[in-house]
Amino acid sequence: MTDTLSAGAQCVVCSETSDDVPLVAFSYRGSLHHICSQHLPILIHRPAELADHLPGAEDLAEGCCDH
Repeated sequence: MTDTLSAGAQCVVCSETSDDVPLVAFSYRGSLHHICSQHLPILIHRPAELADHLPGAEDLAEGCCDH
């Protein structure tokens, strides 16, 4: 199996690429995005802070989902 990162993938927060830092891919509203390991805690614990980078993120719940 060959896994390749989409060309031009970069962290939604700092714009670093996988050439410089590990990136984690995630989908949101039907689009594929990437975030670096340094900024992953923001996505997990404070996703509303990504509003400037992901349209609609301001509506995301803080912290873990309430299931």
